[in-house]
Amino acid sequence: MAWQVGGFVLVSAAVLALSWRSLARPRSHGFPRFFAWEAIAALFFINADTWWIDPFAWTQLVSWGLLVASIVPVVWGSVLLARAGKPTSARRAEDPSLFAFEATSQLVTTGIFRFIRHPLFSSLLLLAWGIFFKHPSLEGGALAVAATGFLIWAALADEVECRVAFGQEYETYLRRTKRFIPFVF
Repeated sequence: MAWQVGGFVLVSAAVLALSWRSLARPRSHGFPRFFAWEAIAALFFINADTWWIDPFAWTQLVSWGLLVASIVPVVWGSVLLARAGKPTSARRAEDPSLFAFEATSQLVTTGIFRFIRHPLFSSLLLLAWGIFFKHPSLEGGALAVAATGFLIWAALADEVECRVAFGQEYETYLRRTKRFIPFVF
């Protein structure tokens, strides 16, 4: 148990170092994202001891499916943001809470963004629920639900930011895409 607490403290320190600018801006998408990351980290450390127990149980198989699936949206989305989004230091100067790859000057509507608006948040949802299914429990369920709520809040805040940054082009994009799951939600 001590190593889990120590690991959580170290991960939390790293997340805090990455997110401190966002914490000063409660209306930014980074504010709830910080709490989602914290919930996911807590969930990981709660379930860490059971990661490899009974590897062919249905919960483990669901878990691995979700964990592997979580890789696709984060990689595909990050690459597209960096390339097609044309991040600029000017946008980052306007909002220093943005990570460099988030400070896009172009709205990205190709690739995975053609189907969902928030692939990186989708990835975190898959990650949270994948970790939950490693060892489902009431406390793990509460953390997974909390992470989900924070990620929905982060997506809504990000949409407000994108409306300001991209105007009518983003409004049109909103009407033809889903938030997290293609064709569903």
